[in-house]
Amino acid sequence: MYQIDLAKPVSVYFVGIGGVSMSGLAELLKSAGFPVSGSDRAKSDICTHLESLGIRIFYGQRASNITEDLDCAVLTAAIREDNPEYIALKEKGIPMLTRAQLLGQLMRNYRTPIAVSGTHGKTTTTSMVSEILLQADLDPTLSIGGIYKSIGGNTRVGGKDYFVLEACEYTNSFLNFYPKIALILNIEEDHLDFFKDLADIRNSFHQFARLLPADGCLIINSEIDDLEELTADLPCRVVTYCGCRKETPSGDYRPADITFDENDCASFTACRPGRPDLRISLKVSGIHNVGNALAALAAADLLNIEDTVSAAALGSFAGTDRRFEHKGSVGGVAVIDDYAHHPTEIRTTLTAAAATKHKDLWVVFQPHTYTRTKRFLKEFASALSLADHVVLADIYAARETDTLGISSETLREEIAALGTDCHYFPSFDEIENFLLENCTKGDMLITMGAGDVYKIGDFLLGK
Repeated sequence: MYQIDLAKPVSVYFVGIGGVSMSGLAELLKSAGFPVSGSDRAKSDICTHLESLGIRIFYGQRASNITEDLDCAVLTAAIREDNPEYIALKEKGIPMLTRAQLLGQLMRNYRTPIAVSGTHGKTTTTSMVSEILLQADLDPTLSIGGIYKSIGGNTRVGGKDYFVLEACEYTNSFLNFYPKIALILNIEEDHLDFFKDLADIRNSFHQFARLLPADGCLIINSEIDDLEELTADLPCRVVTYCGCRKETPSGDYRPADITFDENDCASFTACRPGRPDLRISLKVSGIHNVGNALAALAAADLLNIEDTVSAAALGSFAGTDRRFEHKGSVGGVAVIDDYAHHPTEIRTTLTAAAATKHKDLWVVFQPHTYTRTKRFLKEFASALSLADHVVLADIYAARETDTLGISSETLREEIAALGTDCHYFPSFDEIENFLLENCTKGDMLITMGAGDVYKIGDFLLGK
């Protein structure tokens, strides 16, 4: 495998440079003095930012973009063997790395790499850990799967001691990593276009945990089923925390005396082994963020960060883009955007929304991938029925081409059968017009999904 040495810059080309993770890696290499270029399907705010840094971007992936002077190319998991740039790279003999392979190589340049994994909550928890390290003046390098407000992006190039990154299980990409501290937030069925079943997913997370060295540490949610199966043979230290989804708190890190303000933001006492109890007040809503904060606090304690710094950082953390993000109001209707695209995430978001003040709760949901929609059809319907009104957009296919005989109309029928008001429109224009005619002052509107459904809220707000 081709090896990237940060001390020896080479010319690197990113196929799919506009993705959140890919753009962050491109920026990191550019800051290290590497000549960086790449391609993407269409111009975006991320691409514009990269171009402002001096990175050349081709729009449209063509064989002619691949030139002989390239030393290496980095590809996303979505790039297939029939991609014209992939074919050209192969023909010219230019070495190729996956995004995960490059990220793993970069991790080895840092004294303490911290990898945050899990089916849900990775971006928020990675950002919480980052906020603590930033406020502790530890100058971390950051690679986050979303826009983190404190740095105005998804990447920060810092010193060589701490590298905090989001670790995704899809295609087993996180098995290319070299963490010293790893977090496993939860393990559920997802990405079933790659994994066979939950047992296969659990095995992948087990292999990820086994990457930790003997002097490393795994921080893991105590509420994960059959926890011993994942941790019993690990050579490293294991610290557990309460994920706050079950009634009885458990784990080394547990919450007590939880209260919520009018925005459903929690204040709680963190109880921990060998350390005094610590009172924490959050600015992000939902009981799930108590669990995320406990996981981040456990990581901070491993690094011996002062309690006052950890509490202040968690208390000032304002969240990340597309995680219950308040975008504005139009006609007295609060417009929220959320990345939730799995039934558990939807239920969590709508439960948090229900605890805030509003009249009717509207959800515009864009299902993400045919595989996920078909596998969780009834679970999606049940979770979305927590809203008063549901509006469905077409399924966002992402990397998939086979519809599997599933559509948003199929999901609409399931939701309607549960007695929830539900509508499906094939175009964003139709959805926007319907919302303008039917949402009333005092309602809350959430655009939800991992695709481009956020554009509906932006249109309504005139952005």
